[in-house]
Amino acid sequence: MNHDPNDDARPDSTQSDAQDAASDTNAHGDALHHRRIRSFVTRAGRVSTGQRRALDELGPRFVVPYAPEAADWDAVFERHAPRILEIGFGMGASTAEIAALRREDDFLGVEVHEPGVGALLKLIGEQNLENIRIIQHDAVEVLEHMIAPASLDGVHIFFPDPWHKARHHKRRLIQPKFVAHLVSRMKPGAYLHCATDWQNYAEQMLEVLSAEPALENTAADYAPRPDYRPVTKFERRGLRLGHGVWDLVFRRRAD
Repeated sequence: MNHDPNDDARPDSTQSDAQDAASDTNAHGDALHHRRIRSFVTRAGRVSTGQRRALDELGPRFVVPYAPEAADWDAVFERHAPRILEIGFGMGASTAEIAALRREDDFLGVEVHEPGVGALLKLIGEQNLENIRIIQHDAVEVLEHMIAPASLDGVHIFFPDPWHKARHHKRRLIQPKFVAHLVSRMKPGAYLHCATDWQNYAEQMLEVLSAEPALENTAADYAPRPDYRPVTKFERRGLRLGHGVWDLVFRRRAD
């Protein structure tokens, strides 16, 4: 899954060197094809009673099963509206807040971490949010098979796993092949909003996104935080401590 400032710890922080070595072996060939890039780090997590109840009661309506074919999203959402894909929503607090603010838009959240899926479902029920659907599957495969070309109005990738060790940078989600495939699913004029609290990753994001010919930056380099992206309490604490957060907002050029 993606790193989220709402998480208590980064996924990477729980890995030993032995696990890193094993992961290196499993990840062999990442550079050969964008499907080998993973949008998440598998980790265990306890599902609370409330999250389990939400999974059982709301999951059948709001969780869309993965299928290796393009979905009819107008039918899934029961309306035609601008559609935003979010890759890795963590515990879903920001997703729910944005969806509540922008009820005229539909949000498709992709997340593999079951407690996070349960937490977002719980928020959907508490806030009566009708404009969110969830896919609990790897985002790269969802993007490849379930999202039609030129169908997305926006993409959110907030605080993806930073893979902070230099030898692991090749595993970061924001890579040229992945971005090119992502852009193919965006409509002309659609936006891509990334955010990270790791400066090195921000620099890589800026380099990769700027090099994609189908994208144009909406700012000179990093963008001011758009009003719709809420500041989490962990992000606010980091800012007080002098830690940076970098937003990047690009748009797909008109064909």
